[in-house]
Amino acid sequence: MGFWRQIAEYLYIKKKDPNVPTNTYTKAMHGMNRISIFMFLICIIIILVKYVFIPLFK
Repeated sequence: MGFWRQIAEYLYIKKKDPNVPTNTYTKAMHGMNRISIFMFLICIIIILVKYVFIPLFK
């Protein structure tokens, strides 16, 4: 499974593969990964606003 496909599945953009068996630990790991990706994207947006967009308008 490719990197971008996993990202799309974590963010609910792409449906998960129905042939892959899941268990509680896998679900927990995917939940933590999803939270980490969302936090990373939010931080990137904040950094861009703080250091790129705000200085442009001063």
